[in-house]
Amino acid sequence: MRRTLTLIALARQRQNSQRSAVSLPPHIVATSGKAINDTPPIQSLDRGLAILEAVAASSHPVPLKQLTDLIGIDRSSVFRLANTLRQRRFLANPKGSKDYILGPTAWRLSRRYGRNVLGMFFHHHLQELTATLGETSHFTVREGVEVFFIDHQIPTGQVVSVAGQTGEFAPLHCTAHGKALVADCDLSALRDLLGSGPLQVYTRTTVRSVTALARVCAEVRAAGFAFDDGEYIAEVRCVAAPIRDPQGEIVASVGISSPVSRLQTRAIPTAAAEVKKTADAITASLAG
Repeated sequence: MRRTLTLIALARQRQNSQRSAVSLPPHIVATSGKAINDTPPIQSLDRGLAILEAVAASSHPVPLKQLTDLIGIDRSSVFRLANTLRQRRFLANPKGSKDYILGPTAWRLSRRYGRNVLGMFFHHHLQELTATLGETSHFTVREGVEVFFIDHQIPTGQVVSVAGQTGEFAPLHCTAHGKALVADCDLSALRDLLGSGPLQVYTRTTVRSVTALARVCAEVRAAGFAFDDGEYIAEVRCVAAPIRDPQGEIVASVGISSPVSRLQTRAIPTAAAEVKKTADAITASLAG
């Protein structure tokens, strides 16, 4: 497994944080009801699906005006279509705004058919968490005995920050996200997952045994968050919290990564509170 510690310059942060315009994916065309091949589409369904995919293609909440421009019909019709999707919970309005993001129905479908939509569904939470704490935020899921990074948000205004790891893997036992993802596991479950032998050591603070990891998991369950004190990458500290589905099972985690020099001991409680708040908000959004 490739270990990464990348400290990036502000210029790259600003480049990555630039907001891109919302547009329909290349394969989506809002039709006017003309026949495609031999069978004409159902116009309202076609337009509704175009709205859904346009929102899914954006990493930011999409205003009604942009949807109206994209679909090319009157605003009231677009609103009725989007509102129908919202009522079926394919779309949602974050924090009472009138903009649109993917809703929990899209999340449930994504759990069956793929992960690509997950980052889009949660991305605005990452944006808010990063804006609040000024650190790189990540959303992850468990893939076997590893953490898989689904999405990230890099802060602006920091000369040095931890790079995003979207698409990368990391160990479960020595990362905050990993410990959050297995927080409900007892010693027996951890042995079934990781075996009973010694765990790979990356730094002097790495958790080295399954028994020790079981104690850590109990602490995570009690505290509601996990902490990585340079256990995987010595110069990086991370805080993460579990995200639960409506049945209470841990399905993902959200958290922040920071240079050790900035996330000092006195700052950890504040960071943990914000990370837990974000995880709770995502968990609550899945319950509807």
